[in-house]
Amino acid sequence: MSNKLKIVVYTICKNEEKFVDRWVKSMQEADEIVVLDTGSTDNTVSKLKKLGVKVEQKVFSPFRFDQARNCSLDLIPSDTDVCVCTDLDEVFENNWREKIEKVWIKGQTKMLNYTYVWNALENGQDGITFYYQKIHAKDCARWIYPVHEVLEYSPPLKPYEITYNKDLVLRHFPDPSKSRSSYLSLLELSVKEYPESDRNTHYLAREYMFYGKYEQAIKTFKKHLKMKNATWKEEKSASCRYIGDCYTQLKKFALAKKYYKQAIAVCPDIREPYFALAKFYYEQKKYIECIITIFAMLSITNRNYSYMTQSECWQELPYDYLSMCFYFIKDYQKAYMYCQKALEITPNDKRIANNFKIFENLIKNS
Repeated sequence: MSNKLKIVVYTICKNEEKFVDRWVKSMQEADEIVVLDTGSTDNTVSKLKKLGVKVEQKVFSPFRFDQARNCSLDLIPSDTDVCVCTDLDEVFENNWREKIEKVWIKGQTKMLNYTYVWNALENGQDGITFYYQKIHAKDCARWIYPVHEVLEYSPPLKPYEITYNKDLVLRHFPDPSKSRSSYLSLLELSVKEYPESDRNTHYLAREYMFYGKYEQAIKTFKKHLKMKNATWKEEKSASCRYIGDCYTQLKKFALAKKYYKQAIAVCPDIREPYFALAKFYYEQKKYIECIITIFAMLSITNRNYSYMTQSECWQELPYDYLSMCFYFIKDYQKAYMYCQKALEITPNDKRIANNFKIFENLIKNS
């Protein structure tokens, strides 16, 4: 009996004609590509069909992501071994099929975790990067939650049914023109339908924050922190620092500092809460405190690839902040040194390059 895998890519879309060519080219390594269009009024459908993609159309009113994803999943042939869910604004690195075949055990593997770059940056760097899990076996999982949907497996997965390949990389190129106006109402619905979901509560609080509803966000983040299911320290730490961000926006600086420090206490072995506190100190012109906090952050050298990981903590910004802090306390030698480190990471940054020249001249003239 052949062990060859049948791999099918599936997705949902609406009015994404500008991504069609790039996406289909990236997905060509699959045996088949199926798409559920949810109401495009542009040339998305015709372009997909012209490129040989199987397309069905269905309009959902009201729209919810889980229902649409499940309808797209139902389009996949029954003899499929591996279902690969992507979106049209995402691109695989080449030879992705080979990387799936390398680790997938036919009839045993149920889910594959891979490296996901949530925001591939224009400068070529990878932004927020974490392990993701939208590659799965057929007929063992369904999508749940109206938005920020996830796969729910039945029966629950056993460890041997989950595998990892960090060398399999999918990059997301966000479209800033896409509206997320429906997210807030869908998240409110999600929390109503799944009141014990700490994940959805955290997401809802974050959405309130994005909309500038800071008091409501604080209340919801605090609710998340008290939930019995909220046991993931990274997410709880994020709730604390987001509360700090909200209090900062409300100019309640003492409370902001309290929650930034609480974020560190909850999860002291990741960089994000330290950097949040450091930026707070910088804005408050507390440069010594900012320096101390960034040094503590830089002592953490193991990067955790969860969706909470912020790429800025691992790029030039910490050194940029250090250089500015040392400049303001008139230690120009260290300002120059840390600016040089920042410039090595991002050599085309004109502002940092200009700072470097300023610090160099200050040292020469001192």
